[in-house]
Amino acid sequence: MVPKLLEKYRNEIVPKMMEKFSLKNKMAVPRVEKIVVNMGVGEALLDTKILDKAMDELGGITGQRPIMRRAKKAISNFKIKEKAPVGCKVTLRRQIMFEFMERLLNVAMPRIRDFRGVPVDSFDEAGNYTLGLTDQSIFPELEIDRVTRTQGMDITFVIKNSKSKEQSRELLRLFGMPFAVKEQM
Repeated sequence: MVPKLLEKYRNEIVPKMMEKFSLKNKMAVPRVEKIVVNMGVGEALLDTKILDKAMDELGGITGQRPIMRRAKKAISNFKIKEKAPVGCKVTLRRQIMFEFMERLLNVAMPRIRDFRGVPVDSFDEAGNYTLGLTDQSIFPELEIDRVTRTQGMDITFVIKNSKSKEQSRELLRLFGMPFAVKEQM
């Protein structure tokens, strides 16, 4: 079964991108290569059960088992020792990536309170987009009664073949990313 966003990409987005940016080949059109979901858990230094709970929640949200991230070096100001557990991450590709993106755009983002859209200027030089969420309970996969503490996460859309930030922005806009409208001053 092919995800709906993948069908939309192949049938609608590719022709529109080729027309707008004067691309002659379908393979030159930018595409989302992977989505990386990262959860930094600073309180894991004191209690590793918090990190285990965060890993279970991230696994439930993404449908894939997260890996534990450890500190690369010691930072005494933050009381972090080398190789201490500090977070978890998941890298989503192919079908699971499109299913997660569809749930994020159509189910989770509309559940954000006072949502005005995502920032337009969160693109890096390579055209990748990073989105920060402050609460994991917007995802319907989690039972709100079982969430003991709110935990934020970073979601990075890694875009391949993008020649500019404009191409990446247009690709995500065509997927349905609700970008905020900058107010004129």
